[in-house]
Parts: sequence; C-alpha cells; structure tokens
Amino acid sequence: MQPTGVPSQLSTTPSWLLTQTAAHASRIVSTALGTRHARGYHYRVLATLADTGPASQADLSRHSGIDRSDIVATINDLGDRDLVQRQPDPADRRRNIIHITPAGRRELTHLQHTLDAAQETLLAPLDPTERHELVRLLRRLLTHHQEPRD
Repeated sequence: MQPTGVPSQLSTTPSWLLTQTAAHASRIVSTALGTRHARGYHYRVLATLADTGPASQADLSRHSGIDRSDIVATINDLGDRDLVQRQPDPADRRRNIIHITPAGRRELTHLQHTLDAAQETLLAPLDPTERHELVRLLRRLLTHHQEPRD
C-alpha cells in the first residue's frame, strides 16, 4: 500500500518513511500526554528515576537521554507538581540528588497507561506479531547506530 499523494520513489525510501511515521508518532504521543498536562521529557525523567533510583541532575540527563540544558527545566516542572524532590547530595553539597515522590510514582503509572493507549493508536493497523517485529527491527537499527565507531 502506498501513502496517498506521495511519489513512488519516496514511498519506498526507508528514511523518509521513518521520518514521516516519527512525526505522526510524536503528534499522537504529545496529544495523549497533554491530556495529563505532561510532555515526553516528564515521562522520561519519571521513568528513569523509577528504573534507576535517585540520581544527580547530570546522571539523570545521561540516563534519560535529555540534554543537560533541558533537564533543569524539566525537573523544575516536575518539582512544581511535587512529582520529584531535590535533596542535597551528602557526598557533595554543591549538587542535588533528584528523587521521585510517591505522587510521581502514581503519575508515572497514569502516564504509562496514557502512552500505552497512544501506542495502540499509532500501531492500530498492525497485528501483535507485526508490532513485535517492528519493535525488534527498530531496536536493531537504533542499537546499530548508537554503537561507538572507530
């Protein structure tokens, strides 16, 4: 099946197809998270803290994949909603350790349900086997391109 109004050469170009699909995925996820007054960065920080435990802002940036220039604003947003707390690092009083709060854990559960519904919308035309295969192939591509090069 060819996308409507797209030249045939583009409709068989994987990079174009990935880019177009990513744009649709971004809109679907942004709209879904917006219903909870959240953004993707909010989910990523909460999920990272839930997965790895308390972390410095720098470590949180690295583990979540959020640029250091954006992490402070994201933590501020979450802190204003009492979803995370900053506490001085006992080993180095100049830096803060970020903790997820009980309210943050509850919100993460809500956000996960919201994201799950968004995934259903995005992947609606695919059956479960096709969804699994798509995730497997995308992971393989991403892992390949994230590997350090000599």
